[in-house]
Amino acid sequence: MFKSLLRVGLAVAVWAAASTAWAQSGPTLLNASYDIARELFAAINPKFVEHWKKKTGQDVRIDQSHAGTSRQAQDIIQGKKVDTVTFNQATDVDLLAKRGLVASDWRKKFPNNASPYYSTIAFLVRKGNPKNIKSWDDLVRDDVKLIFPNPKTSGNARYTYLGAWLYANEKFNGNEAQVRDFVARLLANVQNFPTGGRGATVAFAQNNQGDVLLTFESEVINIARGDEFKALGLEVVVPPVSVLAEFPVAVVDKVVDERGTRALATEYLNFQYTREIQLLLTSFNYRVHEPTVVKATADKFPSIRLIDPVKVLGPWDKISETHFASGAILDQLLARRR
Repeated sequence: MFKSLLRVGLAVAVWAAASTAWAQSGPTLLNASYDIARELFAAINPKFVEHWKKKTGQDVRIDQSHAGTSRQAQDIIQGKKVDTVTFNQATDVDLLAKRGLVASDWRKKFPNNASPYYSTIAFLVRKGNPKNIKSWDDLVRDDVKLIFPNPKTSGNARYTYLGAWLYANEKFNGNEAQVRDFVARLLANVQNFPTGGRGATVAFAQNNQGDVLLTFESEVINIARGDEFKALGLEVVVPPVSVLAEFPVAVVDKVVDERGTRALATEYLNFQYTREIQLLLTSFNYRVHEPTVVKATADKFPSIRLIDPVKVLGPWDKISETHFASGAILDQLLARRR
């Protein structure tokens, strides 16, 4: 009898210990992000793990997936179980919303159009800026070769395309024929279209392709100042006018409801608006909204006039249909390269 009671007691103790360990260990969360965000989220995630532990006592694990955001969106549509998205293009979040995976009013779920931070498109050039690149006009010269990702797969590259379009739209007072010609000339100068931002960086900095790399200002500065390519003496050129590039975030409702991770996912995205993370974001050369951080880092970012695509071209649905859908303007201009 004593041995039976002892076995029962041990079983209960093991079950209790396992239950306590499970409760303390907590859930996991998968965040899907854009191609060049690896280092950023490698810095954010441990801080969130510490924050969650302090708040709940659970040892949560954050897993990351990185690729061009259009590819990420397609993977999620095809069944990839992602809890949150931290993208660099609103159209890819809208695509998830149309499939019922993300709330239709996702922009209202978090501050600043659900964009914790923002950037713009800038240029990275060779040491000494041998081609004397200063603005978008220089990118359509016959002697200049460009590198940026494929706009069909990369949100990063779609902002480059839109930056060129919006600049030309102002330059030519909305004359669409002239705008199309300008952007077509820019696309014709592209030497390589990697699928994502990281591939574009490798092509330019490691494989010595092109005269100018076009990518987010944050990435341009990180490449120029980082240890990996510091010896190349690459230089940053921020044009006087460029495109406003917001970085939208959203909870993937269908997945978090299946996995029971809604509270965790919501907290994870809200965490990116905290002063601690807003300050961290500026160390990766992203522009932020938190007023005290903006003031403290005002001299970090060059002055630039940013054009909001939505204010000029209409809502993102219209932009996507007009420019990026199959057979739309981007495809028409790419066809002129052949």
